[in-house]
Amino acid sequence: MLGVTDPAEGDWGRLRGLQYSTLPGAGIGRSVSQGVAALALGFFLMGRIPAAILALWLVIVGAGLFNAWRIDQSLIGAERRRLSSAEIKRQLLGSIINALTWAIPFAGFGFLIDAQILVKMWTVLAILMVGTAMLMPAVPMATVLFAGIAGGTAAAQFAFSGMIDMATISALFSFLVIFGAVENGRRDLTAKVAHVGMVEKDEVVSMLLREFEEGEADWLWQVDTGRRVRAISPRFAFALAREAREIEGLSFIQLIAGEAWETGQFPSSLHDLAERLKRREHFSNLLVRVSIAGQARWWELSGTPKFTDEGHFDGFRGVGSDVTEARENSDKIAWLARYDTLTGLPNRMMLTETLGEALADVERWRRRCAFLMIDLDRFKAVNDTLGHHIGDQLLARVSERLKEQLSENELCGRLGGDEFAIVIRDASDLDHVKRVAERVIHRLSQPYEVDHHTLFVGASVGSAIGPRDGATVETLMRNADLALYRAKDSGGNVHYSYEPALHAHAEERRRLEFALRRALDSNEFSLVFQPVVDATSEAVTNFEALLRWNSPALGPVSPAKFIPLAEDTRLIVPIGEWVLHQACIAATHWPEHIRIAVNVSGEQLLDQSFAATVVSALSASGLAPQRLELEVTESVFLRDGNQARAALEQAMALGCKIALDDFGTGYSSLGYLRKLRFSTIKVDRSFVQGAATGNAESLAIIRAVVAMADSLEMSTTAEGAETEKEVEIIRQLGCRKIQGYYFGRPMAAHDAEALFRSRHYLSKQTAA
Repeated sequence: MLGVTDPAEGDWGRLRGLQYSTLPGAGIGRSVSQGVAALALGFFLMGRIPAAILALWLVIVGAGLFNAWRIDQSLIGAERRRLSSAEIKRQLLGSIINALTWAIPFAGFGFLIDAQILVKMWTVLAILMVGTAMLMPAVPMATVLFAGIAGGTAAAQFAFSGMIDMATISALFSFLVIFGAVENGRRDLTAKVAHVGMVEKDEVVSMLLREFEEGEADWLWQVDTGRRVRAISPRFAFALAREAREIEGLSFIQLIAGEAWETGQFPSSLHDLAERLKRREHFSNLLVRVSIAGQARWWELSGTPKFTDEGHFDGFRGVGSDVTEARENSDKIAWLARYDTLTGLPNRMMLTETLGEALADVERWRRRCAFLMIDLDRFKAVNDTLGHHIGDQLLARVSERLKEQLSENELCGRLGGDEFAIVIRDASDLDHVKRVAERVIHRLSQPYEVDHHTLFVGASVGSAIGPRDGATVETLMRNADLALYRAKDSGGNVHYSYEPALHAHAEERRRLEFALRRALDSNEFSLVFQPVVDATSEAVTNFEALLRWNSPALGPVSPAKFIPLAEDTRLIVPIGEWVLHQACIAATHWPEHIRIAVNVSGEQLLDQSFAATVVSALSASGLAPQRLELEVTESVFLRDGNQARAALEQAMALGCKIALDDFGTGYSSLGYLRKLRFSTIKVDRSFVQGAATGNAESLAIIRAVVAMADSLEMSTTAEGAETEKEVEIIRQLGCRKIQGYYFGRPMAAHDAEALFRSRHYLSKQTAA
């Protein structure tokens, strides 16, 4: 009761918390009352003892009160936890110090004052003893110590001074205060225990009602101190697939463990439940894997320990639900979060987690890991021409082949689209990385049979080694991506390892893109014009507009460098619009029979406002539509052939001409020629150079193109004629127009305009 010792039975740590929880609230009242009492004693003793000694005692009283207040404040919330023995001892020590402080006036000053003042001091002390007992009824030990030490000292001082009657009165009064404090403390603690017991019972009942009302619980369960089943509800017996009479008195853990009870191989969740029951801990919504009638199930259990009115542990009771279906759905959601639904491969999240673990192992075991990024070559053409359904089937076949090539040391996953990746956990052997990449490229390049289509796609691979090429997941993935970009840029179907130079190349590309975004607004672009001549008369028939960029920061930049970047970033759309307007304006200064040819990219044709851009350029310049020729390559039909064709048909409806550039070098198809009425087919310079050297294939291709164009009433233009021999071969093969350095290099607009005023041009025009 006094807190000196705790019985072996019962949760006395919890009871002490209830007992001492009232102290913080009583601290202020105790401090005020003792402060007033100290001032009263100071008034009585003033002039009778040295002022310095009296002041020192008052300081001691103040320090003791502050210490007691600080200890009391540390007990805030004690009713919700178990009080440690160290906290109890600290509080008792504070009470002893407080009592000794009030014993000082009687023990130290009693010899210096008369009997009347001593009685007054005793009156103040008696009031304090009664006040302590009233303010701190739940902790009688504080009153016992205060009355025993301070009251006992006063009684001793009375006896020593010969005041036997006062000594007897003070001793008897102190005993009555101590006795009353102990009895009040017992009643107070008994009331608190009963109240908390009722609150806990109300909480359990509320929990049961709430969970039943919310439909979260299916049945009640109850076990005794030996964890044997008691008070079986019909629904609990049904959940166990047993009769109620069969399970009464059986071990709860044994009933739900199933065959694991015999083998001893318990699931971790069942271990957790057993430990909580053993430690008599409250638990809520504990997910436990159980075995009922040989079938694995998932239960969600909540339980609360029971105590008797005397505070003795009496078992557990709680509620439970079968959440197997919800758990399986949760597992499915977790799977979807980490795996790609189309291919069944790990997704980006799982790949990054695995790479992070591999990098951690690198640090732990002093080895290497690797990250390989894989991009399919020509997949976009398959997807755009045959549809997403075929494309998805192709991706599934690719994933199957990837899984065939890998061992337990590698994890393959899909990053998204047609990008895959491989994490090699142990890449200490760098040749192994190279072998994996080569196997992947070789296997993925084999033909695929998908829905009666024979498909060919290749694979480009970029790899980075950790921690050599990056100590973090982000750095390693970025560097592997740079290596992949290099592989794609080299034509595909190859493997490149990361090199620091690739980072410099990427930085150069970033700087180039930044400058390119500002170039149009800063008026850094210009146009030059290369003449195209009649093969027979050598008179100029039209010019091709060519874009040039002279950057103040980077100097002259090659079109081969910035045009692909403009297409990747879709800056080609506003740039192409500017080119179209400027070319049309320049052409208005030429004779009316001279056309202007402008190259148009696939990105421009996919832009919804392309036709409006053509109309705007023609109307702003006043150029006749039949003098504008739009040059396209076969690649523009690969992404969205229908939209590209529709855009060109709109331009043709305006009266513009359409030329097919670089015919025979890429994805040549007679279907383009059948669907669109091209005005000109341009023969690539590689065939012209090959024909000049006597290459039979080049000669045959040019003859075939010329014959086909003549039959379709289309003109042919041979590009790249640089020598007299090449010009003669072109003429012999029947090409109608020639373009190349032999007849003129690209020139500024004013030079092109001056060309028409020259005598040489005028004589050729007369001859023509």
